[in-house]
Amino acid sequence: MRRFLPIAALSLSYLCAQSAPQTVVWQAFPDYERAIPGHSVSAQSATRLYGARGEYEAFQITLTSPAAGITFLDAAPSSLTDAHQHQIPASSVTLYREHYVHVDPASPDRHGSNRSLGAGWYPDALIPFHKSGTYRAAPFEPTQNEPATLWVDVFVPRNAIAGDYHGSITLSTNRGKTDLPFTLSVWDFTVPLKPSLQSSFAFWNPYGRSEVEELLRHKLMPQHGAGKADAALERSLQASGGLRMSDTGFWSGADNSHCSMKPPPSLRDLTAAVAAHDKDLTLFNYTADEVGNCKNLYPQIEDWGRVLHQAHIKNLVVMGPVPQLMDSVDIWVLLPMQWEHDTSAISQARSHGAEIWSYNALVQDSYSPKWLIDYDPIDYRIQAGFLSQTYGLSGLLYWRIDRWDGDPWKNVNNQGVFSPGNYPGDGMLVYPGAPAGVNGIVPSIRLKQLREGVQDYEYVAMLRHLGRTDWALEKIHAVAQDWTHWTQKGSALEDVRRQLGAEIERLSKK
Repeated sequence: MRRFLPIAALSLSYLCAQSAPQTVVWQAFPDYERAIPGHSVSAQSATRLYGARGEYEAFQITLTSPAAGITFLDAAPSSLTDAHQHQIPASSVTLYREHYVHVDPASPDRHGSNRSLGAGWYPDALIPFHKSGTYRAAPFEPTQNEPATLWVDVFVPRNAIAGDYHGSITLSTNRGKTDLPFTLSVWDFTVPLKPSLQSSFAFWNPYGRSEVEELLRHKLMPQHGAGKADAALERSLQASGGLRMSDTGFWSGADNSHCSMKPPPSLRDLTAAVAAHDKDLTLFNYTADEVGNCKNLYPQIEDWGRVLHQAHIKNLVVMGPVPQLMDSVDIWVLLPMQWEHDTSAISQARSHGAEIWSYNALVQDSYSPKWLIDYDPIDYRIQAGFLSQTYGLSGLLYWRIDRWDGDPWKNVNNQGVFSPGNYPGDGMLVYPGAPAGVNGIVPSIRLKQLREGVQDYEYVAMLRHLGRTDWALEKIHAVAQDWTHWTQKGSALEDVRRQLGAEIERLSKK
């Protein structure tokens, strides 16, 4: 079954009249939609972005003309200028061409309020411009299944003057050039470099600084910080990208298929691990994964918690809170569906000073957000952002971001790997960069949506600090009441976000 929501959008069609038989038609549209073959995107009179200093805002552009005979040649951003000639440089604008992947079959259908959009072609990987590889942003000949669609990231410099800035994207085809104007309204406040929402997103493949920096640009923390315990590198990444936490890396071996644990590391080993990290990082240990049914492990989890606490390391366990372990676990990580049964235990854990995080995997229920390619992009954003604030969550975890079986540029399906069903894109939020001429990784549209959610979360966090907690929660509850009741309209999220931003700006000027 396919469901495509009608969304009011920041969108505009631009015509480049040529002597050629067909007119080249470009259309801008918001970042919370996708240009899916056979379905239109929204249209509005102008493209206008709103952002604070230190934020990323985005929109998209698609070529809606018939593909035959048109070759996309290049795209280039201008600088942005306000009425007083203040400028945001063109280097603050990053362009990508969207690479389409084929989902077949669709994710399992649980026939609830949140369902797959169905099998078909979806834009996901983002190819940067002016790189040489198998997959290039341009030149490119669009097809019926892969139209010419661009993602435009706009970073608001941390020293930008508040106001309205005007810029454009110049798009070139074999039939001429078109300038698409857009406006960026910069609010008069700055978001923190280190995001308020904690997170742990795991690389399994070897990685280095470039991969860490890519994830940090999306306001998310790699599970193992800088990739290795290197205090100098960690200090550098804190200053440049907002790195704030790291796993110390002592794995117990316990998960949902192994109800057994290694003995905890010695205090000496843990102390040495702490000394190898920068002193300003928050350190945690991802000790056990999905062990809620392993009651035999409670004594061992207590042993691990005891020695971790002696070394001043937080103990993270993926399971719902239980009374027996309230003094042993510092970070409990739960699936949305676990709130149905663990509400009382969650409150008890909080009273003990523990943190509550959420995570996502596969299709666990019929109603909560899903992190799969064939679900609406809002699923990523709303869990990281407003729903996390609704539930008072302090963190977000994802088991893996680089699960590449074979060539993910050609195949995102994994039917039969996790279960008989297909879960396209699970465990994969980035793509290997080499095929796109990049040393490292390239992001997906879904990773961008998580970034938007972390930025939404930040606005509520700032309003909490400004004494407007009740007002902010009232606003977000209209679109994110609970795991079952949340909006599937991106325009509704944007409307709330702008109200929050305007209120932060008003209070910041007092």
